[in-house]
This record gives sequence, structure tokens and C-alpha cells, in this order.
Amino acid sequence: CLVAMPLVASADDQARAAERLNELLSRAKTMTGGFSQMTLSANGANLQETTGTLALKRPGMFRWHTDPPLEQELVSDGQVIWLYDPDLEQVTIQQVDPRLTHTPALLLSGDVSTLQENFNISRTEGGSVVDFVLTPKASDSMFDHLRLSFRDGLLNDMQLNDPVGQRTNILFNNVQLNPPLDATRFTFEIPEGVDVISE
Repeated sequence: CLVAMPLVASADDQARAAERLNELLSRAKTMTGGFSQMTLSANGANLQETTGTLALKRPGMFRWHTDPPLEQELVSDGQVIWLYDPDLEQVTIQQVDPRLTHTPALLLSGDVSTLQENFNISRTEGGSVVDFVLTPKASDSMFDHLRLSFRDGLLNDMQLNDPVGQRTNILFNNVQLNPPLDATRFTFEIPEGVDVISE
């Protein structure tokens, strides 16, 4: 039977959802895995498909590498984010935004205690699957809402819906929780001869 879900979860429900999400995300002090990502337009047309690998270390460190032909590398040491585009031969450097909203990697590797400050959070559970929907409280976020799905306690997939109706689905694979990861993995050596753009 279908149960009508309230559109806005009560404050208690939100607090419990935030607590559960915090608990699941906090299990991963470090995490590695692969991902496949598909971006769909508002009318459902497939705009882009990519695959890649990721590594995360709390708080705020990550390396998110997208495979060729659309190769990009996004790296953060918790203070600075480097976005490297080998095709354009350029690196963009920016300070980490404490609001956690501009990349999925930052959301996953960030300080989970701030999630409830930045998002309204609702939860649905069925069997071994737990889904969370995060809606940003700030109006200038890069997405309207984001769904995080866990299966058997491991991150399974993520879906972002942006303000123009595009949908990005990220499916994670070979996820490993808490492997030893050296902090040097989360710094970026700028290759010779590339353009550097500081924001």
C-alpha cells in the first residue's frame, strides 16, 4: 500500500533524519570507490555519461577523478580545491566554501554536523535501503535537491536535481570504508605549463 508522505517533514523527523544521515556518513573516516555518472536534461535526454574514481578523508579532503574522454580531477586538502582540466591545460584554485553545497565530494567528505544547518533533510527506509533527500536552505545553491541512498550501510547512489531541471545520477561501486589513506593523496601538484586560475 502507498502511504502519502508529508511534503515537509516535522522538525523532529528532520532531526532524526539528520542524525541517521550523520551516523551513516560518519562511519566513513576514509572511503574509496568508483562511480558512474549520468546527466539527463529536463526532458530526460542523456547529456553526458562519465566514470571515475574517488577517495575521501574527513574532514574535507577528497580526490574525485573523472576518466577520459571528459577527464577532470577535483582535489581538496580541506582548505583549497584544485580543479584540473587536462584538455584545457588549466587548473582552477579556489578556497573551500564552508556551506558544502558546491560538489557532491565536498558534501560527502565535509563536516557532517553542519548538514542540518544547511539543508532540510527527510528520510525513507525500506529493508536494507535508506534514502535521504536534502533540500538546501540557501537560495543560491547549485542544486534544488539531492538524494543520497545507502544500501546495507554503504553509500550506493546519489541524485542531484539542479534549478534548470537537469538531473545527475551518480552510482557508486567497489566502495571501501576506512582504508588507510595518506594526506599527501589530497594535495595537487600543478603540472608544468598549465594555466593557473585563482578564484
